[in-house]
Amino acid sequence: MAIKSDHAFRATSNLGRSTEMTYGGALSFLRRRYTRDLGGVDVAVTGIPYDASVTYRPGCRLGPQAIRAASVQLAELKAFPWGFDPFETLAVTDYGDCFIDPHHPAGVPASIEAHAAEIIASGAKMLSLGGDHFVAYPLIKAHAAKYGPLALIQFDAHCDTWEDDGTRLDHGTMFARGVAEGIIDPSKSVQIGLRTYNDSAHGFEILTAPWVHRNGIDAALEIIHARIGDTPTYISFDIDGLDPAFAPGTGTPVPGGLASWQALELMRGLGALDLVGMDVVEVSPPFDHAEITALAAAHVAHDWLCLLAAKKGAKGVEVGRV
Repeated sequence: MAIKSDHAFRATSNLGRSTEMTYGGALSFLRRRYTRDLGGVDVAVTGIPYDASVTYRPGCRLGPQAIRAASVQLAELKAFPWGFDPFETLAVTDYGDCFIDPHHPAGVPASIEAHAAEIIASGAKMLSLGGDHFVAYPLIKAHAAKYGPLALIQFDAHCDTWEDDGTRLDHGTMFARGVAEGIIDPSKSVQIGLRTYNDSAHGFEILTAPWVHRNGIDAALEIIHARIGDTPTYISFDIDGLDPAFAPGTGTPVPGGLASWQALELMRGLGALDLVGMDVVEVSPPFDHAEITALAAAHVAHDWLCLLAAKKGAKGVEVGRV
C-alpha cells in the first residue's frame, strides 16, 4: 500500500517519494526520510543551527527549519527544467540537525566538524543548511580531510576573507583562514556576486555582481569551468549573494546582488564539476517576508541534488524552450 502523508517518518526506503498534502504532514527537507542510518545513502541533508558568529542581524539559527518548510512544493512535481524525479535515482535522507551547545562556544567548530566527518565517512555526500556562514569553515575542514584541498565556489555579497588571528568565531574571516591552512585552493576557487570591498583577493577569482549583470551567465560559467577543471569542488551559498529584493531574510543584506534566476542558472550550469559538498547559509526567518528567502534557499539546494541525480544517470524530458 502506498504511503500517504508523513513520508519523513513512515518511509521504509531512501528512494522514491509518496503522496503528501503540501500544507500538511511531517516536515523534512523535500519530505525525505529522517534517518541516521547512512547505508546506501547518496546524500545526507543536515541542519547546522548556529548563528553566534554574525556581525549584524541574528536569526539564522532558525534557517534549517525555514528551508525545510519552504521545500514542500519541490517535493511534489518532477524537477524543473530536467523533467525527472531526482529521488528515483538519488538516495537522499534528512539526517536531522547537528547538536550544538551554545553555552560552550569554544566547542562549536569541533562539534560541527565531527558531525560532518561522521556523515562523510559513510560515503554519503553532505548538503548542509545553515546557520551563519562561519559553519562553512568546519564543514570544509571535514571535506578537505577526505578530498584534499578544495576548489570553493562561493556565492556571496561579501568576500569573507578579512583576516583574523586564526581563532575568531566570525562569519567574515573564515575563508582567509581556510586558504592559510591549505584546505581551500584559491587558485581553483571562484567568488560570485561580491559587492563589498577588500584590499586583497587572496588569490580567488572574483566575479562581482555587477560583472555578472553586465557579462551574463554563460561568460561566468566559462570562467568557472576553466578555473576549476576536475578539482573536487565545494559550493558555499550565502543567501545574501542574492539581492535583498529576492532574499530579504538575511543578516547582512547588500543591494545590487544576483537575482534568483541568475543564481539558479549558474547552479544548473555546474553539473560537469566534481561536486563533493554544499552548504546554504544565512537564511534568517525573522527578517523574511512570505518565505521569499527560504524559498530561494530551498530551490538552490534542490538544484544541487538534481545535478547529482543527473550525474548518477537520471534522465527526463525537457519541455518548452529551456
